[in-house]
Amino acid sequence: MNQIIQHMPAILISIISGIIGVIFVWYLSIKVLKSDPGNEKMQTISTLVRKGAIAFLTREYKTIFYFLAVLFVIIFIGVAKKTAIAFLVGAICSMLAGVIGMNISTLSSSRTAKKCEVSFNEALGIAFPGGAVMGLSVVSLGILGLGLVYLVFILYLLNTGSTLESAIYEATSMIVGFSMGASSIALFARVGGGIYTKAADVGADLVGKVEKGIPEDDPRNPAVIADNVGDMVGDCAGMGADLYESYIGAIVSGLVIAIFNLKEISAGMLCLYLVAIGIISSIIGVFFVRTKKEEDPQVVLNKGLIASVVFFITASLLLIILWYKDIKAFWSVLCGLIAGMVVGFVAQYYTSGKVVSSLANQAKTGPATVIIEGTAVGMLSTVVPLITIAIATIISYKLQGVFGIALAAIGMLALTGTTVAIDAYGPIADNAAGIAEMAHMGEEVRRRAERLDAVGNTTAAVGKGFAIGSAALTALALFSAYAETVGLGEGGLNILDAKVIAGMFIGSVMPFFLISKTLQAVGRAAYSIVEEVRRQFREIPGLLEGKALPDSAKCVDITTQAALKKMILPGLSAVIVPSLVGIILGKESLGGFLAGALLSGVPLAIYLANSGGAWDNAKKYIEEGNLGGKGSDPHKASVVGDTVGDPFKDTSGPSLNILLKLMSVVALVFGGLFIRINEFLVSLFPFLK
Repeated sequence: MNQIIQHMPAILISIISGIIGVIFVWYLSIKVLKSDPGNEKMQTISTLVRKGAIAFLTREYKTIFYFLAVLFVIIFIGVAKKTAIAFLVGAICSMLAGVIGMNISTLSSSRTAKKCEVSFNEALGIAFPGGAVMGLSVVSLGILGLGLVYLVFILYLLNTGSTLESAIYEATSMIVGFSMGASSIALFARVGGGIYTKAADVGADLVGKVEKGIPEDDPRNPAVIADNVGDMVGDCAGMGADLYESYIGAIVSGLVIAIFNLKEISAGMLCLYLVAIGIISSIIGVFFVRTKKEEDPQVVLNKGLIASVVFFITASLLLIILWYKDIKAFWSVLCGLIAGMVVGFVAQYYTSGKVVSSLANQAKTGPATVIIEGTAVGMLSTVVPLITIAIATIISYKLQGVFGIALAAIGMLALTGTTVAIDAYGPIADNAAGIAEMAHMGEEVRRRAERLDAVGNTTAAVGKGFAIGSAALTALALFSAYAETVGLGEGGLNILDAKVIAGMFIGSVMPFFLISKTLQAVGRAAYSIVEEVRRQFREIPGLLEGKALPDSAKCVDITTQAALKKMILPGLSAVIVPSLVGIILGKESLGGFLAGALLSGVPLAIYLANSGGAWDNAKKYIEEGNLGGKGSDPHKASVVGDTVGDPFKDTSGPSLNILLKLMSVVALVFGGLFIRINEFLVSLFPFLK
């Protein structure tokens, strides 16, 4: 232990920062729970949403358990026992962060709605801390779990007689399992949660808004509770798992490249110092999200983000100058941070303001022109982010080589606590507005709640943009780590090699396959919801008139079963396909496979997220009273656009982030095993060479 304290205090500091984050999560949770949850009607609605969300997560985790058990056994036997243990701990930490964050988020909604009776500022003072619980749970449990596993492995190896350097080297090769555990949970959480939330949302919109002409959160709609549950399991727990995975992947790739490629322990420790600074920066940012007057929520949230960024940049610069003594490392970190901000704010631009009002105007001529314009907006929105990521990759590589790319990914993800907090604020505000509508609260209360909710889509778009940008750099860093561990780093990939080209083609198809399966899943589950909602309106006397209650539990059950059933194939394919490519075609083809998936997946993810966000906000723009307002023909056309965009932005697009990272980490964890099996197969079947 003395050697750790003397030579590697970064591990202990990262663990301490995780503990501080967990304590702050506890403090924020107490603050939220002390607030008034509202009257009996509000509490009843909130309880229904909470029970539905917990029931879904419980059933989802039970389903994932079998997948985890099989992978654990394979890693335990085929790779290393300690890697398997790290895999299990990584998965458990991800699930724990999801449970804690979603629990507080569901409890925050009714309290936010109640505070809307007092003032806008009081409501914001509950909604954002509720989201911050999710954000800080993700980073705190992530670095706490990773740091503890890393420390225990090193101490164990030192106790068996290894030198400090060899213990670090071996422990670093083992903790890649932690990243795979995070990735495994993330894909199922994102896909399953995304299918759930959008099936309920689409079903509620098509019957409620289009056919019956009732408001979005009208309590007469049987699917409205399922819709609100979906916001929590998809936009809250799903996004948290997504960025948890990116966060861990960036740290692990940085450690692997520093230890295996650079052979520099100090470079690996720099990664841990940076994420520790990031957690403290995110905590500081929470205190800046406050206002004494009724400001634009986006401006207030941006204050917190800017405060976190300023503190992180300053502290990182001092750390690198005074301790690491290589200023190039700081520029790599800053490069990634700036790239993340650019990708996020480009998403904000294309899902708000003039772009949205122009898209809404297309609704005057019907849904077809809305779809065409929204598609064009989404495609155009890929240009700046992709160029930005390309520039960030080149600059960071020129500065620090492959390690520079890993540092850029860490720079982009160090403030994940703040990013997820701002994103998780969205579903809390959305649910608060729904509760205000369903509980028939006063006009002023609903106005305040809807104002909080109005910025939710934009914050979600920024969060999704940030998630996509981070996925690109993290997947690239993991890909680089894979190349180093299997010996592709020196010679690189020959893109004229037939097997590499074949791998690139197969890899480029994977994002399209995932999009197809997730869109189909949402469409078919939504069909079941539409039929059920129509049945209830038809068979329950007085439901449309508000004289009878809908059977909300039936809709919740339908969406839960559909989501859990349809998430299995996309989840399995992300592990099975790269494994087959690596085993049958070899390490070079697997490298091409990862490159092809990255090149097609990133622009597709940006396009889907921003098209969906633009369609959603165009609908909201009309609902504010523009172009005839609710019930007008332009409004009906915009609802069709929003319905198409829902699975784009909340299911298929976000799922691509995890697909890219999971396939990369599968290659990293199983690379050595794939090589051994491939060599055996080539000895039996020489034509595979």
